[in-house]
Amino acid sequence: MSLVTEEIKAKAQYYQGHQFCQEKSKFLLTEMGLPNGLLPLQDIEEFSAYIEHKKIKRLSGVKAKELLIWVTLNEIFVDDPPTDKITIKSLTGLSRTSPVSAFEIEDGREL
Repeated sequence: MSLVTEEIKAKAQYYQGHQFCQEKSKFLLTEMGLPNGLLPLQDIEEFSAYIEHKKIKRLSGVKAKELLIWVTLNEIFVDDPPTDKITIKSLTGLSRTSPVSAFEIEDGREL
């Protein structure tokens, strides 16, 4: 049984095309209290997310290299109350906490 109801699916926003997805992802991240350079992806084909204020859940299609092994990421969140820290978790249970500033980019630059 899916936790995503038809009502939620009807309200979902879905974007295609690299340039448009770059702009929308950067805007969405900023609006949701996340660093705008969090997902510096090249050649984005589509963009859709389960996102809450300061949190992305059920992330898919994104991997990070950890100790010479690529791991699939599935959750990202910024500490609340703010401590200027962001935590990234993988499906395997590994997690890493870093400063939020490490994922910020200057305005006008592409992700």
